[in-house]
Amino acid sequence: MGGFRVDFANMPWDEGRPGMRHKVYCEGGRLLRLVEFSTSDGFEQWCEQGHIGYVLEGGLTIEFEGHVQDFAAGDGLFIPAGKACAHRSVSIVPGTRLLMVEDA
Repeated sequence: MGGFRVDFANMPWDEGRPGMRHKVYCEGGRLLRLVEFSTSDGFEQWCEQGHIGYVLEGGLTIEFEGHVQDFAAGDGLFIPAGKACAHRSVSIVPGTRLLMVEDA
């Protein structure tokens, strides 16, 4: 990468879990991830990690303890880390793309 631009277009996709792939740029202790889903399957396991991101395309439904919330293209998401904010995705629109900022 040259300068301050992250050239996702020329980065290879890495397979994550089945139905999900991502491109990852790491600088210092931070990751910038472009994530794409080809499946509508959510995750069965609860997650306690924090997430900061933006829905570029598509959408997903996330379950928090006691309620669900839909996120669509143009929505940002900020989920603090910890047991109190445990969450899991219930469904994902195939083709959904997220831009995520995470700790490395």
